Amino acid sequence: MKKITSPAELARIRTEVRERVFSRERIRIKVHMGTSGLASGAKVIYEFLRQELDKRNIDADVSGTGDMGYCFAEPTIEVKRPGEAPVVFGNVDKLKADEIIEKYIKNGEYVDGILPSNYNTIQ
Repeated sequence: MKKITSPAELARIRTEVRERVFSRERIRIKVHMGTSGLASGAKVIYEFLRQELDKRNIDADVSGTGDMGYCFAEPTIEVKRPGEAPVVFGNVDKLKADEIIEKYIKNGEYVDGILPSNYNTIQ
């Protein structure tokens, strides 16, 4: 790992990281990996999404988060397309995840399995 040698270099790196992490132009996917999510297979869905998005050259951030209160519909994922409100999908298996990638993430077409929002996302 390269050493940071000046405050200016640290500031430059910090700015680059912030732009990459908080960019509004990227697709963001949150896989809810609370206890009920993990028990329902969220880890498998997380890995599947990361691999498939990489294979298909789709620029998206995939992260694991805690429980959102949709225990009845686990595993759940939240997809945030640039300029749009986040959408939560429930009962996601590999087939549903593939459909979400092909229809919603790539083309913006809604697919079955959308859950009503019971929270507000912090920007």
